[in-house]
Amino acid sequence: MELLFDTLMKGNSFGGIMAIEEEEGNKPLFAYRHFTKNGENLSSIYDSTNHKDHLFIIDGQQRLQSFYIGLMGSINGKILYFDLFSDYKNLEYGFKFEKDSTKLPEKATERESEDLLTHKWYPVNKLFKSLKETNDEDQIADEIIASTGVVSDIEKDHIRKNTNRFYRSVFNLDSIGISKVRINRQLNENSNRQRIVELFRRLNDGGTKLSAFDLVASILKGFDWKMEGFLDSVLRDHKDIGVTQEILIKLIFILKDIHNKEMTELEEQHASFAIDNQQRITKTLEAMKRFLKVAKLLEYYKDGNRSFIPLYFVAYYIFHKNDIETENLEYMFDTYDTTNKTFQKIYNWIYWSLLNGVFSRGSGWIPYKTGIRKILDVMKTHKNKEFPLQQLFSIYFNHPVNFYTALDSYKLSQLDSNFLYYILYNRESTTRKQDIDHIHAESILLGMGIASYKIHTIINYQLLDYGTNRGLKNAKPLNEWINNYVENKQLYLKEHLIPLDDTLWDPINYDQFYEERAKLLIDKIVSTIGIV
Repeated sequence: MELLFDTLMKGNSFGGIMAIEEEEGNKPLFAYRHFTKNGENLSSIYDSTNHKDHLFIIDGQQRLQSFYIGLMGSINGKILYFDLFSDYKNLEYGFKFEKDSTKLPEKATERESEDLLTHKWYPVNKLFKSLKETNDEDQIADEIIASTGVVSDIEKDHIRKNTNRFYRSVFNLDSIGISKVRINRQLNENSNRQRIVELFRRLNDGGTKLSAFDLVASILKGFDWKMEGFLDSVLRDHKDIGVTQEILIKLIFILKDIHNKEMTELEEQHASFAIDNQQRITKTLEAMKRFLKVAKLLEYYKDGNRSFIPLYFVAYYIFHKNDIETENLEYMFDTYDTTNKTFQKIYNWIYWSLLNGVFSRGSGWIPYKTGIRKILDVMKTHKNKEFPLQQLFSIYFNHPVNFYTALDSYKLSQLDSNFLYYILYNRESTTRKQDIDHIHAESILLGMGIASYKIHTIINYQLLDYGTNRGLKNAKPLNEWINNYVENKQLYLKEHLIPLDDTLWDPINYDQFYEERAKLLIDKIVSTIGIV
């Protein structure tokens, strides 16, 4: 929703809308439901007769629903906020929208200009209502300036310009192209239904879908026909770790020290670079996959949609290791377990980075923009040198990104839970059907008056198959569960890192359990990654 509103404010296209046009007095072809202000599931309605002319949306529902909620409603109790200090002059940084009033950032960390280093968050629904009632963006901007006590001319200018941009984008610009599908009343009802369903199928899952990167790939192939075989072979061999056409093209840019190349700026040199270095890029990806295997990250990347950002720079370092011949690249990590210092440094960087979630949205920067740019700036100065572990960590500390290498019970709850579970459960797949289960039952701890933050935390969580969690174990005291139901106690305690001291299984000793299990989790992390 945030990105959709940013697209609207920039005046960019967000795709067409397809609608069935139905006229008053006719029997509608399908049941329908209204758009919702808060995202709840509404039951469909079927009227025997249209009481007025209708446009029923068949393609574009999510986009229109997102606009409707953002302008007039809420989702999960949260409304959308617009930063009236957005940098309207520099569209690379975009128009900022946020959704959680309790976590609205104060400092503007993503602006190149130093004119404004703070945000001025304003509810989108309030802004929309005011502009709709007055149709006067200047009046509303002046009212906002007066009510918020803004005195700086620069700040006033930003509020006026962004309010004006919002008004024009939402009320004036023809930003949505609606294509109407008219009903042929000479056909029978079933024939018309089949016609619409076939259209919907073709729009959504029929034929070949062309993404922006499909088009880019076509441009690259146009420069050099050999690109087609190169792209196809790389995608075929590395699809299992999430290499897509988009990722491969982005990797080509990064290997050429370009972080912000637009797809419209493609040149023949990019195709030539890829073809000239085809074998080295291929060997680089093979070496990277070898690294993932010996670093025990291969299953993590095979498990799901993981951020490829850290792998861009593992590949970058390998590719630019000019003292290793191309045919030998894939063997560069063979001594990972003995004398390979490079392996250990890359290992430490990627593990601590993934554990802290620095490549996830909301980590304190925009990973695919600021993150890639800053990391590339460091990596460019370390081609064919030692891997710059400390310099990369310094990026996190100086930005600042939420990043910890010295852990305690509080910081455990700030880490990326998916990767933390991956470490805690011996770096094996954690995507099988499992529940996140409270080790000490939530209901029991709440009844004892234990603080919520000490209950709903990784320190009191384990992964348990959902049949056991929702059946046999459900809400049982931990000591009763272990003593009376667990068949292999030692394996269970070891697998889930539960303190061996059986007195801590009694809920009455939960505070001590909390501290001891936190130590076990930290020990597991440190023994897996190592101390920086």
